[in-house]
Amino acid sequence: MKYILTCVSLVFALFLNAQEVTKEGKIYEVKSEKIFLEGKDVTETLSLEEKAVIFKEAATISEKIKVEAAAKLEEAKAKEEAVKVKAEEEKVKVAEAKAKKEEEKAIKKKEAAAKKLEKEEAKAVKEREDAAKELEKEKKAVEKAEKKAEKAEKKAEKALKKEEKLEANLAKAEDKLDKTQKKYEKLKRKGELSPVDENKWLDKIGKLTDKVNKAKRKL
Repeated sequence: MKYILTCVSLVFALFLNAQEVTKEGKIYEVKSEKIFLEGKDVTETLSLEEKAVIFKEAATISEKIKVEAAAKLEEAKAKEEAVKVKAEEEKVKVAEAKAKKEEEKAIKKKEAAAKKLEKEEAKAVKEREDAAKELEKEKKAVEKAEKKAEKAEKKAEKALKKEEKLEANLAKAEDKLDKTQKKYEKLKRKGELSPVDENKWLDKIGKLTDKVNKAKRKL
C-alpha cells in the first residue's frame, strides 16, 4: 500500500507543477491554462498560433507524464501484490512451522503422559500388593491378639473365681474369729472360764487369727 500512496503523491505533485515548454530558445511554463515566461504571465502577448503550439506541447508533456505515472502506478501495484503474496507465503510458513512445533510438542506431551500413566499404574499395582501383604499381616496379628485375649480372659476368669473363693474364705474366717472372740469375752465376763479353758480359747483365737492373716496374704 505504501508504494501506491507514494506514486499517487508523485502524480499529484507533477500535475500541480507547471509544464515547461521550450520554443525558439525560450522556456515557457504552462500552468492553469496560462503561459508564463520568467515568472510573468505572457498569455495575452502571444499570438494564437504561438499559444496553440505551446498549449499542444504542454498537453503532450502532460499526457506523457500521465502515461509514466500510470506505468509507475501499475508497477507499484505489482510490487504491492508481490509483497502481499510474499507476506502470505511467510505467514503460511510461520503457521506451518508453528503447527509442526505444536504437533511435536503434543507428541512429546502425549509420550510423557503415557510414561507417567505407566509409572502410576506400576505404583498402584505395588501399593495394592503391599496393602494385601499388610492386610494379611494385620489379619494374622488380629487372630493372634484374639487368641491371646481369649487366653487372658480365661485366665482372668480363673483368677476372679480364685479371688472370690479367697474372699469367701477370708469372710468365713473373719466371721468365725469374730464369733469366737465374742463368745470368749462373754464367758470371761461371766467368770465361767477356768485357766485351762481360757488357754484353750486363747489358743483357738490365735489359730483363727493366723487363719485370717493367711487368707489376707493370699488375697
